[in-house]
Amino acid sequence: MPVVERDRKGHVEIITIDRPEARNAINGEVTSKLSEAFDEIADTEDAWVVILTGAGDKSFSAGMDLKAFAAGEGASIIGAKGGFAGIVQRDFPKPIIAAVNGSALGGGCEIALACDLIVAAEHATFGIPEVKRGLIAGAGGLIRLQRRVPLAFALEMALTGEPVSAARARELGLVNRVVPADRLMDEALALAGAIAANAPLAVRWSKKVIRESVFMTEEDGWKLNSEAVGAVFTSADAIEGPTAFAEKRKPNWQGK
Repeated sequence: MPVVERDRKGHVEIITIDRPEARNAINGEVTSKLSEAFDEIADTEDAWVVILTGAGDKSFSAGMDLKAFAAGEGASIIGAKGGFAGIVQRDFPKPIIAAVNGSALGGGCEIALACDLIVAAEHATFGIPEVKRGLIAGAGGLIRLQRRVPLAFALEMALTGEPVSAARARELGLVNRVVPADRLMDEALALAGAIAANAPLAVRWSKKVIRESVFMTEEDGWKLNSEAVGAVFTSADAIEGPTAFAEKRKPNWQGK
């Protein structure tokens, strides 16, 4: 049985971690398959948005498969391109939406944090409980969490190890949308569709400027912004957008 499933709906690629019996924990095979999938999608011209989710309704991902780690798979779990789960250290150009279908704890929470947007089922929970086991969240949680939520809240999650509900995560800005479990994928697809309706080159540059300028001085941010303007405003899509508007028709984006 494949441990990672893929599906395509229009310009939206859906990736599912398919190990519900192991709470979608990440072993070496899952990391390898996810890394391969992200490599492929990055180079696929007509794949514009990605949804990442887990199988079943209990767990988005429990993080690292400790049994696999104990069996000697540690290097393959974290050593593929993109790091843990093939994503936490990956510079991926296209928007990724995490559709969190249950608990996202430890490495599972860090996978969600590596995504750009999060849609969560009402029963979903988020947490980095590593301190309870004498460890730290080493797959980006300590880096990303305090950039997504207020510092005091990030510290509380990291230092207590206690999980938070989807509703609380939404209040604090970690989660974009919270919906009943039976509407999770519909909501994630609707959000992905709203993104995919726009010019893909403009979307990718918008993501790049927002993500990278967070770490820059304003002066350097303007330099990156100028680079984005130069790339986008001279594109074929920059001509197509206004033309389609004037002609009162749907634009035919090329991503060029």
